[in-house]
Amino acid sequence: MSEIPKVSPAELVEKVDTKIELVKTRSLDLSFNELLDMYEDGEFEIAPDYQRLFRWPEEKESRFIESLILEMPIPPIYVVEKEEGIYELMDGLQRMSSYLHFRGALEEKEDREKYLRLTGCDIVKELNGYTFEELPKVLQIKLKRNFIRVEVIRKGSDPKLRYYMFKRLNTGGELLSEQEIRNCTVRLLDNKFNDLIIKLSDDQNFINCISHLSDEKKEQKVDQEYVLKFFAFKNDRERYKKNIAPFITEYMERVSDASLGNEDVFNYTEEELVFRKTFAVLNSCLGENIFARLNQRDNFVSSLTPTHYDSITVGLQPYLDELNHNDEQQMEKLKEVFIMLKKDSAYLSVTGGGGKNTISYLNQRISLVEEKVGEMLNEQRENS
Repeated sequence: MSEIPKVSPAELVEKVDTKIELVKTRSLDLSFNELLDMYEDGEFEIAPDYQRLFRWPEEKESRFIESLILEMPIPPIYVVEKEEGIYELMDGLQRMSSYLHFRGALEEKEDREKYLRLTGCDIVKELNGYTFEELPKVLQIKLKRNFIRVEVIRKGSDPKLRYYMFKRLNTGGELLSEQEIRNCTVRLLDNKFNDLIIKLSDDQNFINCISHLSDEKKEQKVDQEYVLKFFAFKNDRERYKKNIAPFITEYMERVSDASLGNEDVFNYTEEELVFRKTFAVLNSCLGENIFARLNQRDNFVSSLTPTHYDSITVGLQPYLDELNHNDEQQMEKLKEVFIMLKKDSAYLSVTGGGGKNTISYLNQRISLVEEKVGEMLNEQRENS
């Protein structure tokens, strides 16, 4: 990141005051029954990608409902006001989904019953086993009338400040992965790039190449993060220093920031073609083992090695036009190149062990891939 020139104390205070004026907020105390009605009428939305992150087990849901019945204090939820006046939930998913589940209003999932039956209540254990409809009328009314503070970020607020505000929020107590947070918050800037990342994560060649990624990692959207890494390292490597997460987040922000003119930053049609061809080539030559290490017996280890991923995907780019995934002879030669590379002591020294995330090591391993693939293609030209 470029250095920001220092300003005087008075100028600094003025800068802060200017930003504060760009955030328009209001606080509301709404009953859960009002929020339920708004949800069912389409006036209070939970985006599908966000809703899929609802992970509380039924015991934790039940204890939240127990807290409401006992009128215990609970944290506020945060919503953003859309152009048509609709509120979209941005923080508080686990709590709101638990209430909606208890009322039978939540979209049904295979692993959940439509109506939550309380289990795991540990203050009033006698609540266990009840659904909402089975509760005494007085407790139903108490639950309906219980209110929660709703912090509303008004539609007149600066979109970039709304984005940065929600990027910092995660008060629900459920730790999300970096990519899940990106997916949920970047929509406040522009969702076009995120939509492409999600779309390309379903590319079959890409899926085959990262098949050693665990189901748990896929559940956390790490496969989508690898799509983002591809574009960030390919297009923005000069900004990279050492820490990958902030680097790829900042790249995603730049591409998604509509005020910068997205088409100048990222050519969607061209970039999609490059991505699909890259993984068509890699899948054709080594498939699921393209990013795997070799053990001492020269057998592939069932793993996805990040340093192999960044170097191979980016190192291939200067020669992508000369590679044809349907050319079996060429793909066999490329396979041999990658296998030999994975045995090469110079490549092993910049891809294995700790501390290899620096820009220096990144550039060295990419250069080694470029060199070896270039040699193969030079030989192919001479023999043709």
